[in-house]
Amino acid sequence: MDLSAEDYELNGDLRPGSHGSPDASPPHWIRNRPINVNHYANKKSAAESMLDIALLMANASQLKAVIEQGPGFAFFVPLVVLISISLMLQICVGVLLIFLVKYDLNNPAKHARLDFLNNLATGLVFLIVVVNIFITAFGVQKPMDMAPQQ
Repeated sequence: MDLSAEDYELNGDLRPGSHGSPDASPPHWIRNRPINVNHYANKKSAAESMLDIALLMANASQLKAVIEQGPGFAFFVPLVVLISISLMLQICVGVLLIFLVKYDLNNPAKHARLDFLNNLATGLVFLIVVVNIFITAFGVQKPMDMAPQQ
């Protein structure tokens, strides 16, 4: 008995050659070529760099707010020190990411160095997160001015 296309659909079966059937050709969105590891790593490093720049700008803004509050602010010195540490670590991570992008992942002789640099960058990012948690805990916001009560 020969089944028509409608019979396949009504029975919930897959038609020969339809998406998902064993003899179907892969859909157009499936890649038939291998992933270029260098291209992937470069895109990953670029994304990390953009996030690093966003955090760098946020820390610069926080430093400005703390300096505007002046030395009379209760946590002035700890916040200036923590924000400065965060900024320096972010610059170090940015430089590391430049070196990571520069090296060729397809060269096995560079794998050990790239692995070390990648682990170092990951460790520094973790330190940046911890430092920024403390910055947030101390608070950078300006205190609200209390209106004099009459």
